[in-house]
Amino acid sequence: MFYIFIQYKFDSISFMNFRTMYNVLEQDENMAVIELCGKEHPVFKAHFPSKPILPGFIHFDVVEELFFLKIKAIKKAKFLGMVAPGEKLRYERNINKFKVFSSDKEVANFSL
Repeated sequence: MFYIFIQYKFDSISFMNFRTMYNVLEQDENMAVIELCGKEHPVFKAHFPSKPILPGFIHFDVVEELFFLKIKAIKKAKFLGMVAPGEKLRYERNINKFKVFSSDKEVANFSL
């Protein structure tokens, strides 16, 4: 029964339009700044309802959309800090390496 609940949550998230999760504030070919939506968005409901945080896999979806990529493999990923609803995030790209910052603090990095 518990497994079905978890699977339902992931299925509903995977069909979500992630573009409604954030607004693009600034963007070029190697950098993008976004502002996340509020805690009312469904992606925050499944990940700790009492203290919503952005699930780490969302960073990959954001990078795909903002930098027009199709991720086929993730070589390495580190999630270094929690990201709350409403935060501004800066994504920096260096070829196939990405760093994510919130208030100048690195919260994630990964290589594709």
